[in-house]
Amino acid sequence: MALSRAGCCWALWRRGPGPGPAAALRRARGPLEPRSARGAPRHLVCCLSTKASSRALLTALASKVKHINGRYERFLERTFPRFYVLYATFMKGIQALFLEVKEVRKIKLKMSRQRLNFHQLPYREMERLRQFRRDLIKAIPIGIIAIPPFANFLVIVLMYFFPRQFLIRYFWTPRQQVEFLDAYHAIRREVYPDVVESLALAARSLPEPQLRELCTKVQRGSQPRVAELYAVRGLFSASPLGLNKLRVSHVKALSHVLFLTPHLPALFLRYRLRSHVLEIRHLDRAMLRLGLSELSEEELKAACYLRGLNSTRLSASECRAWLEQWLGLSCKLQASEASLLANSMVLLSLNYARAKE
Repeated sequence: MALSRAGCCWALWRRGPGPGPAAALRRARGPLEPRSARGAPRHLVCCLSTKASSRALLTALASKVKHINGRYERFLERTFPRFYVLYATFMKGIQALFLEVKEVRKIKLKMSRQRLNFHQLPYREMERLRQFRRDLIKAIPIGIIAIPPFANFLVIVLMYFFPRQFLIRYFWTPRQQVEFLDAYHAIRREVYPDVVESLALAARSLPEPQLRELCTKVQRGSQPRVAELYAVRGLFSASPLGLNKLRVSHVKALSHVLFLTPHLPALFLRYRLRSHVLEIRHLDRAMLRLGLSELSEEELKAACYLRGLNSTRLSASECRAWLEQWLGLSCKLQASEASLLANSMVLLSLNYARAKE
């Protein structure tokens, strides 16, 4: 019996497995196909199908939201036209601010990867970083006010009634941009006579008569030439006209010109004034490398306004002509002559603004 069992097992081994259910199924299906020909596994097909359906659902939802938003905007424009202007300005401001944040991140990443300093950047990137930093500082108070619960309504009220004080430039209408820039310039223009008077007072203690004559010329309504300012540059490197030797009232007036708070100790006032003036000097050199012909009208006006001239009522050619004078002086001065550059913002723009406004 044992031998017959062994013989049966040997015979079955030689013959191979019988046609079980799996073999019959294989014969019914035909020869095996490669895996690639049979297609993706069932779980992968299900996953792709789910992703495709989710993408289609999101696309349909986004299209529906866009349609509803368009109808809502048309309703506002017909029914509440004044509110629609504010709403449209706010939405455009959000988009512009979002794009600006992306651009600033790119510039910061570029500086980190290439190990660049601020003054090594091209002009437009330097100016973008400078302006974004000022906008961010201005937006901090409204952000702090919005922290407590249910404070959003107070923020909306403040933004509606005090847009110049609380909103940054992205959320100003075109009309507000001109009005607010005029208002800011009117504030700093009030201190222009104080700056010239402080210069004239300091010039009385100097043996050289050039600065006294220059201040008299400006006080009488004339605009100085760049050559005249460059000729007295040596007087602004030491006492009493060096940036570290100026009277506190003089430093506060110059801080007003650069839209810096004057309500700080004298040491901090001098440090901030010097850093901002040198920043403008770096911008000037980058602008010269780029070329004034490459700047748009908006960029020309913004550059003039930053340097003390109210450019809201000037043409592009007038702004370009004034900037040529400014760069002719700024790019020749050394860092130790920052005081002359700060005072020249008043001397070169005071009577030019009077003639044009």
